[in-house]
This record gives sequence, C-alpha cells and structure tokens, in this order.
Amino acid sequence: MPPAPSPENESQRLRSLRALNILDTPPEERFDRLTRVARRLFDAPIALMSLVDEDRQWFKSRPGLDFPQTPRDQSFCAHAILDEGAFIVPDALADERFSDNPLVRSFPEIRFYAGYPVRAPDGTALGTLCVIDHEPRDVEQEDVDALRDLAGLAEQELKSLTLATSDDLTGLTNRRGFEAIASHTLALCHRVHRPATLLLFDLDDFKEVNDTFGHLEGDRVLQEFADHLLSTFRDSDVVARLGGDEFCVLLSGATTRDIPRPIALLRGRRSDSGQPIHPFSVGAAAYDPKRHPAVADLVREADTEMYRQKSKRTDDGLRHGRDTH
Repeated sequence: MPPAPSPENESQRLRSLRALNILDTPPEERFDRLTRVARRLFDAPIALMSLVDEDRQWFKSRPGLDFPQTPRDQSFCAHAILDEGAFIVPDALADERFSDNPLVRSFPEIRFYAGYPVRAPDGTALGTLCVIDHEPRDVEQEDVDALRDLAGLAEQELKSLTLATSDDLTGLTNRRGFEAIASHTLALCHRVHRPATLLLFDLDDFKEVNDTFGHLEGDRVLQEFADHLLSTFRDSDVVARLGGDEFCVLLSGATTRDIPRPIALLRGRRSDSGQPIHPFSVGAAAYDPKRHPAVADLVREADTEMYRQKSKRTDDGLRHGRDTH
C-alpha cells in the first residue's frame, strides 16, 4: 500500500494548518452542518471534514465514524489534497493504491470515496470534505459539483476563524458570516436543483423592552430568541443574527410551503420559566437565481414581505379596535 507523496509545498501547508489553531479542537456546529448535508445529499453512511497533519489525518467533523483520526499513510485524503479538483475512488478493492489498505480491509471497510480539497485562506490544501460508502458506486458531474460547493463552504468557515463572523451576544453567525455562507449555500442549491427559502425575523416593539426594563433584559430576550431559533429549525439550516433585533434562517431544500409548521412551532415556544416567546414578525422569500443574483437581493425581498406582514397585522388590529367601539 503506497502512501501518498507529500505536496511540494508541504512545509507551507503545515504552517498554514497550524496557524489556524484548529487541530484537536472540539466539534463545531458550522462544520458538522456541512458534513450532515453531504451525508444526506450523497445518501452515504460517512461524511468527513479531514485535516491532513504531518503524520495523521484528523477529523474536525465525522458523522458516521467513531474514531477522530487515522495514520496519514493510510489516508485517502492525503491523496486528495494533491489534486486541484475532486478525488474519486469508485471501488477501493479494485484500486491497487488502496486494495490492501487497513481502512478498506477492515473497519470502516471503505469501498467508495469522494473527496474535494479544502483550502486555507492562502490557497494551500489542508484537508478535504469527503463522503465514504461501504459499497462501490459511481458519481456524476452534478455530484462532483455539489461536493465542490460544500468544500467551498468549509473554506468559508475556515476563513471565518480569522474574521469576525460570529455575534458575540448570541453566538450565532453575524451578517458578514451569513452573507459568505449563504452565497455558497445558494450556489449549491442552484447547482443541484434544490429549493431554498429565507426567513427574516424582527422582534415586535423590542425598543420598548430596552426602554422599560433596560439593556440587560433586552440582551436576555435576544439570547433567548436565538436559542428558540436553533431548537426549532434543522441542524443544516443557517441561523444568523443580522443586527439589532433582526434574525434570519436560510433553509436549504425547503419551499415556502414548508414554512408554516416550523413558524407555528416557534410561536409556541416558551422559556424555561414558562414565559411565551417574544412576539415577532417574519417574512419569507423563496430563492430564485434569476431574481436573487446576490444574497442581499433575497434578504431584501424577505425584509419587504416581513414589513408587509407587520403592517397588515397592525392595520387588522386597528380595524378590530374600531369595530369594538
């Protein structure tokens, strides 16, 4: 079993990897979300985000796999980082490079492997976003494109390690991080012909909370609303705080017909003390690549719909108030 040769820029590659300070860190939702999406798109039992270290490959995310790392000389990903594009092994038992690999001959019994390089901000390949199956299989170009887009999302998340893309108060992705992640998510949905829907939330009369009870109470309301969003929507959905009392959720593989149920669940949420969720307005916009060439276009449409719903509810309330006199 010949191990993969080292890339020509191995020293620089390892410096870039170490500079991220990501090795041996705990799992993070931002990466786990991507491997869950990969696993679902490919209907594969294992999906990984790997990082190829000096003598091992370590998995930042590993749904379907119990162990956190393997020796580098057994690594499929060490081969994948040598390529510019996808590295595909349809049947490892039929490939002389891998037929006697311990990871093929014994657990996890790899037969199919597809990986795409994940690069550092300086362009060096650090590891892969890959999927693994226990049965041989073929891939089509559409599958390769989807894997490439997911690897691009992983690269955006690596880049965010060096950028301020998280909201300090709620821990959610902030506007900058959302725009970067959403652009790749929408490109992926467009490529594989999957729908996507953006929900934009605005907390009703939130200013009165700060004015009446103070900013500490306002912060608590924001944190609680963020927690309710995370517990209501799917792990693969992108939840972000855009600023102030505005939040959004980007749902891949969902149309506006799928929205009423999670919205109803959200409205029914209560705090640990039994208090109902803070009232909110929400607008939905279905992704259309022709009408939404940029993420900002989709956000703008959802924002317009949200304010339309808010105005309608206000007008209905005023009308109801007049009718009772």
